[in-house]
Amino acid sequence: MTIKLDADGTVTNPQGFQVGTATCGLKASGNPDLMVLHSKQSCTASGMFTTNQVVGAPVTLNRETLKSNTKSIRAIVTNSGIANACTGNHGLNNAIEMQNMTSKSLQCNPNEVLVLSTGVIGVQLPMEKIGKGIRQASSNLSINGGYDGAEAIMTTDTNPKYCAVEINLPTGTVTIGGIAKGAGMVHPNMATMLACITTDALVPASILRSSLKTAVNNSFNKISIDGDTSTSDSVLILANGLSGISCAKGDYRKAFTDALTCLSTNLAKQIVIDGEGVNKFVTVHVSGAPSEKAAHIVANSIATSPLVKTAFAGSDPNWGRIVVAAGKSGVRFDSSKTQLWIGSKIEDELQLVEQATPCD
Repeated sequence: MTIKLDADGTVTNPQGFQVGTATCGLKASGNPDLMVLHSKQSCTASGMFTTNQVVGAPVTLNRETLKSNTKSIRAIVTNSGIANACTGNHGLNNAIEMQNMTSKSLQCNPNEVLVLSTGVIGVQLPMEKIGKGIRQASSNLSINGGYDGAEAIMTTDTNPKYCAVEINLPTGTVTIGGIAKGAGMVHPNMATMLACITTDALVPASILRSSLKTAVNNSFNKISIDGDTSTSDSVLILANGLSGISCAKGDYRKAFTDALTCLSTNLAKQIVIDGEGVNKFVTVHVSGAPSEKAAHIVANSIATSPLVKTAFAGSDPNWGRIVVAAGKSGVRFDSSKTQLWIGSKIEDELQLVEQATPCD
């Protein structure tokens, strides 16, 4: 079994998925701002959402939809430019109307549609424009529409974000595809980031949920740019099973989870690299911790430290700031055994600290 990353792949690489886009006029740039992602086959589905207590209307709606239906989702409709967050009952009704409009255009049930919105907070959606856009996007669905979809969900992003992975199994090939957007307010537990993931694997909803949680916790939940957490961040996955290959048990399940983590990690890195004001991409590796959770806490303390960030931004990585950030993480360790390496690649790392002492 092998996993192959396709940097040019999108959500339409897996069998049976199509994307259509439209321009509703929600962005000052006049760029496309609405996407409809559709599967010709009903999908099992799962989602993970923001940990912010203030959530956008689509997050509320999707949580309710997935409580009642994780076995027959057909579509995701996404608008960019307006977040539909902090918009009260009116905003929730607008999200429901987006769901209804999309189901009507695609001739499916409203509870088979998930809704995403990203953009400016506190602004109501212009529903007449949204409705026109949904009808337009639903009428131009294409297996080649994935790239346009990645562009349509952008806000302050400068580049669309997409990739796919193929899992070569003894019984055939399974494909997973994804698109994402990010830019500002990106921090662990996801933030102002959306990701739509598709697969033609046959995966029960409960296992899909477990695999998604593992993938998100090892990718999107381990990135940070500015430390803010948003109201709308969501990762949704649809599995239509059209490959005919079940990834529910044993090695196949592990391969699926590993591939989903690979795809999510690639998308997460694209988000960081394209973050607002970002001029450095830094990965923090922690070893020797008593547990993976402890290692994550230490790495997060370093990655989110303003002093560490400014040091790297100024190309003056004062190693003392890194050690101090590790020490304030709350994880107990023997500081006299502290070691530190910095390098552009793991194999090219320069050791700066040995046994808590500066190296020559």
